[in-house]
Amino acid sequence: MDPETVQQVPAAEEAGAKTAGARDYYFDSYAHFGIHEEMLKDTVRTLAYKNSILNNKHLFKDKIVLDVGCGTSILSMFAAKAGAKHVYGVDMSDIIHHAKKIVAENKLQDKITLIQGKMEDIILPVDKVDIIISEWMGYFLLYESMLDTVLVARDRYLAKDGLIFPDKATMYIAGLEDAEYKEEKLGFWNDVYGFTMSTIHDVAIKEPLVDTVNGDVVVSDPYMFKEIDIYTVKKEDLAFKVPFAIKAHRDDYVHAFICWFDTTFTSCHKHITLSTSPHSKYTHWKQTIFYFPDTLPVKKGDTITGSLSCKPNSRNPRDLDVEIEYSLESAAGSFKDKCSYTMC
Repeated sequence: MDPETVQQVPAAEEAGAKTAGARDYYFDSYAHFGIHEEMLKDTVRTLAYKNSILNNKHLFKDKIVLDVGCGTSILSMFAAKAGAKHVYGVDMSDIIHHAKKIVAENKLQDKITLIQGKMEDIILPVDKVDIIISEWMGYFLLYESMLDTVLVARDRYLAKDGLIFPDKATMYIAGLEDAEYKEEKLGFWNDVYGFTMSTIHDVAIKEPLVDTVNGDVVVSDPYMFKEIDIYTVKKEDLAFKVPFAIKAHRDDYVHAFICWFDTTFTSCHKHITLSTSPHSKYTHWKQTIFYFPDTLPVKKGDTITGSLSCKPNSRNPRDLDVEIEYSLESAAGSFKDKCSYTMC
């Protein structure tokens, strides 16, 4: 089959107009160059992929590569420069029209074929690929992520013993001292020019905040609550409830939980890890903060125990419903609560 020949298979019926509209908005948002500029200027992100590919040319030489969610085609071009026999880049967004011009500008059109469409709906011009590359991660790793799509590509197209870049992901939780910002963001609604707007406070506290956190205000050791192996994970594994136990490493107050993730390229000669930790260099994923009503006074060595559940939102599966249960027994008293959040 000619590389330019792409077949379209019938799309699954949408789960409703609202869900369809949300999905359209998701893909439309990636059509604008601005979001790609932010991602490309994220040097931690882009150099992790560049180094994992170009420093491991022995893995890419003469291989067929699939780039899932190719965007501007930067990863496809890395793979072509690493010696891939051919690269297929797939993206639903209209950014792919710019990507085709970018590929031609760099004289790589004989090595890279770009296809517009949903991975779930197209048929590639090849039966199998040797390597899948994708930058699929979202905020809190799974919010608006493309991992479902990567799993479809893996199950349909990855050859036996094929490689995935990256192939591991880990999620972490810790305690955060954040009194000043919590008051600025949430306390504000309790006195707005002499009026109370607590109804908005009650809504705002249920929406996680994505922001950059200084590592100095993380008051506990991190706890790894979820590990994902991209070679073996199933879609149903992405809805989970897991326990955690975070130990305070100093006397302080805890106003929120903070979460972040790492992804790792373990196929490389030397493992490369892309970290979004507050103790690492800035990335556009930042960190995710879950405020709760209480202020927890902790002494060094105190442990906050609990569980975190995460599942796709029923109305829009790219959104997430997160529930955190926690308890603390300390010298200052006993604390216990369950908080629900929606990332949308």
